Amino acid sequence: MSTDPGIWVAAILTLAVFSFLYRENPVFRFAEHLLVGISAGYYLVQYFFSAVYKKLYVPVFDNHEYILIMGGVLGILMFSRLSRKWEWVSRYPIAFYVAAWAGYVIPSYVQVRVLEQAKSTMFNPMGLPPGEAISSFIIFLGVVTTLAYFYFSAERKGGLKVSAHIGIIFIMVGFGATFGYNVMGRVSLLIGRFQFLLTDWLGLVQ
Repeated sequence: MSTDPGIWVAAILTLAVFSFLYRENPVFRFAEHLLVGISAGYYLVQYFFSAVYKKLYVPVFDNHEYILIMGGVLGILMFSRLSRKWEWVSRYPIAFYVAAWAGYVIPSYVQVRVLEQAKSTMFNPMGLPPGEAISSFIIFLGVVTTLAYFYFSAERKGGLKVSAHIGIIFIMVGFGATFGYNVMGRVSLLIGRFQFLLTDWLGLVQ
């Protein structure tokens, strides 16, 4: 069994979280609140260092990039939401942030998530091995039929009806694969916690 106090604390908190499997209890709530509080404090320090110090303090006071003071002022105005009297002031920095971020992100999203994916979806079997050609055709068929399912401007009959039904199959397969991936991710976390308890804490498994 480990003699490291840090491992003991982690093991006890892990068992406290597992106690929720029996029922919700004060021990679980304590561990839950402790996790939320420590996470909030950790990310607060991280965001302050990465945003305020590295992107505002250093450029302004060390590199004399005084134009960035405007960004700092907008950031300070965000905190006006904490006051009912002055919360309306926060609408201006929020509007500026949303507009600037949308103008920055939309072109990159169109390039990466629309144009590149459309390019990868194009079916061209020339020069491909049989396995890759079949895989490319299935992807192409899935994209086309899924888009046909969401095409509501025409009545679903004939070929459009058949395509929509095939699209439903691809959508359900996609949902099932996503759900299975999430479940396996949670199971991997559970296995990691059991390995920690049995190996690092109790020393039962080498």
